[in-house]
Amino acid sequence: MKRIGVLTGGGDAPGLNAVIRSVVKTAINIYDCEVLGIRDGFDGFFHPNGITSLGLAEVRGILPRGGTILGTANRGNPFARTMICNGQEVIEDVSDVVVQSVKNLKLDALVVIGGDGTLRIAMELFEKGVPVVGVPKTIDNDVGGTEVTFGFDTALMIATEALDRLHTTAEAHHRVMVLELMGRDAGFIALHSGVAGGADVILIPEIPFKYEKVLQKVRQRVENGNLFSILAVSEGARAEDEDQIFSHQGNATENPRLGGIGWRVGEYLETQGLETRVTVLGHVQRGGSPTAFDRWLATRFGASAVRLADENGFGCMVALKNSRVEDLKLSEALDVPKRVDLNGDAILTAGGLGISFGN
Repeated sequence: MKRIGVLTGGGDAPGLNAVIRSVVKTAINIYDCEVLGIRDGFDGFFHPNGITSLGLAEVRGILPRGGTILGTANRGNPFARTMICNGQEVIEDVSDVVVQSVKNLKLDALVVIGGDGTLRIAMELFEKGVPVVGVPKTIDNDVGGTEVTFGFDTALMIATEALDRLHTTAEAHHRVMVLELMGRDAGFIALHSGVAGGADVILIPEIPFKYEKVLQKVRQRVENGNLFSILAVSEGARAEDEDQIFSHQGNATENPRLGGIGWRVGEYLETQGLETRVTVLGHVQRGGSPTAFDRWLATRFGASAVRLADENGFGCMVALKNSRVEDLKLSEALDVPKRVDLNGDAILTAGGLGISFGN
């Protein structure tokens, strides 16, 4: 390898800079290989200043930093890019521009760091001849083929700390506290933080709930002398016979944005005579310095991606399996979305602790 590129796409996650640093240092130290950074996801291929050189000096000190020094974009899909044509917005497939740019830049490999959406774009580019290697990233932990994605541990820590803090104010005021958490269609953040943070009710997308069952759990606690309750609610959770709630419906180039179920649950409990407060943790879960585990995993992923590229392992991504970093085809990883295993020990453990899932 003489030259490789690296980009970060989709939502930001703690640990992105650790991957970039690892890619750069491994490529230079082991392979004497030049590294180019593509700014703002795939958008960098379309901007005059979208490509930057990354050397050891550029990645110095970025290991503990959140975000990404390259920037990212949620709406940077080159297969469906918003263009202005004759004064009108149109959606066009401009992926050939990316393919040609990779050739013009003489990239021997393109390391794409992202979640399922970004990695699906990477897979489609690979099918068009781009030498792609993927690195799975998301706080939601919903990328298939890997036991965990970096960013999840940091989000989990922040969510658990929020639940710890809500406990004290809930107990002091004898209130019901509802915490809405990120996760999209996967309930990993709500489930893991709910168990770790001592939640009484956990609502996740994989288990449609009944409002009456949530109310029943809260009232049982009151009858047993527990005058407060803590609810961890995933943004993708929904009641039986109801659709998920979106704060933004999305369009041809932007995914719909989940949000609002926490308020819906809180309003219902208020109508039943229970003083309730709702907290939406939101993007706090994405920000700040990554945990030691996320730094460790991200660094291993970055170095492994460079080694995989040197072995011509294109069309694949790195993944954590049985505590080892291995590789698998992107098509295999993206074939089945990763969701909470309803027969797994996490669900069984929560049930044994008396936690209600509202079902």
